[in-house]
Amino acid sequence: MTDNEFDVLDELYFVVSYPDLRSTLSLTDEELCTALQSLIRRGYVKILYPDQDTEHDYEEATFGQHCQDYYFLATKAGLVVHNSI
Repeated sequence: MTDNEFDVLDELYFVVSYPDLRSTLSLTDEELCTALQSLIRRGYVKILYPDQDTEHDYEEATFGQHCQDYYFLATKAGLVVHNSI
């Protein structure tokens, strides 16, 4: 797991919007979306959209275009991995 991915997971113990996540971390949009995408592919983070209560399926083809519109939350698997490092 990269440092960026670890830092992102560290912020996702509760639902967080992309703008809030972006303002908390010192990452560019590209770095943040790349880290999120990697974590989502491994099942460590889930997407919530259009609100904080609705889980949204990951669609690789459109993720980059909509990354900034989503809310994110670490999954149980993501929290276990995060806490074991």
